[in-house]
Amino acid sequence: MPRVSELFFKTAIVFLILGIAAGLQMAISGDHGAFPAHAHINLLGWVTSAIFGGYYALNPAKAERRIAMIHYGLYTIGLVIMLPALYWMLAAGHPEIEPVVAIGSLIVAAAVLVFGFVVFSSSQTVRSASPATAR
Repeated sequence: MPRVSELFFKTAIVFLILGIAAGLQMAISGDHGAFPAHAHINLLGWVTSAIFGGYYALNPAKAERRIAMIHYGLYTIGLVIMLPALYWMLAAGHPEIEPVVAIGSLIVAAAVLVFGFVVFSSSQTVRSASPATAR
């Protein structure tokens, strides 16, 4: 399995654990005010990261490209900024943290655009500039 796939899958599992913990915390406390953060942790952290990992596993030539690792780093940094801030904003009632949520969201959006570029780009990697390998 390509390294970037493994990283996305491992990151997805971490967010699955965090999403379950957030859900349990809300259930135990009876306060469901942070349910949008819980949904974001599960959908962006767990599901989307796992989908990215699966895509790269199915497209190893694209996974070898440097941009795949840039995509992983950018997406993960965006989530690490956005999700705790969103949870804190909603669960603890701190609306002043919303600019941090926005910054994280913009980083996540940029990472999704990078992934779009990866998906729509050629699957061939450039190994040599010789005419024999060019198509």
